[in-house]
Amino acid sequence: MKKYYIHPKAIVETKKIGEGTKIWAFSHILPGASIGENVNIAEHCFIENDVIIGNDVTLKCGVFVWDGVVIEDNVFLGPGATLTNDLYPRSKNVNYVQKKTILKKGCSIGANATVLAGLKIGQYAMIGAGAVVTKDVPDFAIVYGNPANIQGFICVCGRKMNFKKNKYKCFCQREYRIKNSQVERLR
Repeated sequence: MKKYYIHPKAIVETKKIGEGTKIWAFSHILPGASIGENVNIAEHCFIENDVIIGNDVTLKCGVFVWDGVVIEDNVFLGPGATLTNDLYPRSKNVNYVQKKTILKKGCSIGANATVLAGLKIGQYAMIGAGAVVTKDVPDFAIVYGNPANIQGFICVCGRKMNFKKNKYKCFCQREYRIKNSQVERLR
């Protein structure tokens, strides 16, 4: 008995699907993709072969995940979020070089944001809606704009951090410090 749900109007060719995962109508997943547990893949999503999706990931409607993308646990991709895997796209490009894009644990990609190929989005980072991300994003950073720039930092719980003397203690009791625009969780 299958321990995941596939809508009858979805095309799912992979056998690597974790328990509790739900794949909704009009989504297409190719045979080489690996999908973790408790993943929610909304309608009209497309997932290529060389893709790894961790546990507890949410892909909202209209998200396409191309070869070379790794999505770690607890990542959220908003509606229409765009991931790329080619920095020099041309039709029938015989010199195509696939770039690895990594979305680290707990990060969130806002609706209609674009993440260029070969980038790493840090743990718990927040990409604003419509942002165009052209460079790596550090852990806990909030970025938005075109091109996206760091606008602050965010706690695991989602509250914006306000550092005093390079330290921050959140309402949720997590503690952080910042040095050279890098945030480290203390506890």
